[in-house]
Amino acid sequence: MAHNVDIPAAPEAVPDLMGKGKSGDGDDAWIEVIRQMDRVYAELVESQVALEQKNEELENAQEFIASVMGAMTDLMIVCDRDGCIQQVNRALETLTGLAAGELTGLPLSFVLQGENADTQTEFLTRLQANHPFFDCEVLVKNAQGEQVPISVNCSPRHDHRNRSVGMVLIGRPVGELQHAYRELDDALKNFENAQQHLVSSEKMAALGRLVAGVAHELNNPISFVFGNMHALKSYGENITRFLKATNQDLTHDEMHCLRHDLQIDRIAKDILPLVEGTLEGAERVSDIVQDLRRFSGNQKEPVDEFALRGLIETAVNWVMRGTKAVPKVHIDCPETLFVTTKKGHVHQILVNLVQNAVDALAGAGNPQMVIRALMQEGQVCLSVSDNGSGIAGDHLGKIFEPFYTTKPVGKGTGLGLYVSYRMAEEIGGSLAVENLPQGACFKLHLPATPPETLS
Repeated sequence: MAHNVDIPAAPEAVPDLMGKGKSGDGDDAWIEVIRQMDRVYAELVESQVALEQKNEELENAQEFIASVMGAMTDLMIVCDRDGCIQQVNRALETLTGLAAGELTGLPLSFVLQGENADTQTEFLTRLQANHPFFDCEVLVKNAQGEQVPISVNCSPRHDHRNRSVGMVLIGRPVGELQHAYRELDDALKNFENAQQHLVSSEKMAALGRLVAGVAHELNNPISFVFGNMHALKSYGENITRFLKATNQDLTHDEMHCLRHDLQIDRIAKDILPLVEGTLEGAERVSDIVQDLRRFSGNQKEPVDEFALRGLIETAVNWVMRGTKAVPKVHIDCPETLFVTTKKGHVHQILVNLVQNAVDALAGAGNPQMVIRALMQEGQVCLSVSDNGSGIAGDHLGKIFEPFYTTKPVGKGTGLGLYVSYRMAEEIGGSLAVENLPQGACFKLHLPATPPETLS
């Protein structure tokens, strides 16, 4: 509280000490003296009021600092340059069972001790260096006489002239830190599990949207294989009849006629290309199934080298087969551009970007999409652009946030671009977006050499 100081009353008029009572130079001098005394007195009153205000502000600041220090659960010690304790907080008093007055003036080594001589020496060396340090583990004897491990952080103190005047040490029992780390680790694991579930959910949602396209992709090679197998069955029946005839007593002319009727010569020419075509169709089915497994599965995927153009065409076909209003798509990617990374990740990113562009082009007058890929400054740069309405400025910075979508309810999960962004990071790449004069462009950058963590 501010202290009240008695201020003397203003001086009364000074009597005429010479008993003259006459006007003149003497009276003027006395009047000037009285004026000066009044001015000095007024300044004294102002100074007294200002002093009381400053004193009240200082006391409020001290009370604020004391309340903050009292509320701290971490231990705090303030020491001078010689390592002598100047001030402690209530948390340290509670732990040690000693009052602040008992600790003031004692060396830090009385309170903080290393686990062994080397640790103690290292701790004192850090203090004497007058440099900040972090996570230095020392011991503090509690009120029960037990040594409690403390993790200490230390920062230097400076006066108004920026001269070093001591140190401030903040410590927390290691047991509390370990508990906090465990809670943080559990929270991180829960977050990763939740994120994995989100990724899986988005994969299945995207796969649901692409079922029609994938079914058509599978139907073509399966129909091809099915048709070829019917032809092979017919060829096999004819060949079997011809081989059985060779065991009968038929004349040369009869065998020639049978050979002509069964079209054995045409079968001989056609059967090998037919088998090769069937194998090609079966391999195509196998590739599509593998792509589906990469797209929807959660298994670890090895790094692979593949032609980027073929993957782009597959992703585009998957999306376009299930799209009612198909935009005009232009693919600008050299056949010789190969990428070494996780194929499934790139495939899903492409599917999501193409699907996003298709959604953005819904209702456009002349919908067009351009997909470009090239090697640029040691990186593979793949862009998917459209001539839609673009992305609003207030949405641009949130476009990769989870569950953020501008689509109507039921039209999007808000996870496609988020999942794509995270998958690009997982394979050492990056995904960015920018507005064009008309439309938007998503750019995927992939390293030419995959990171060691992918191998």
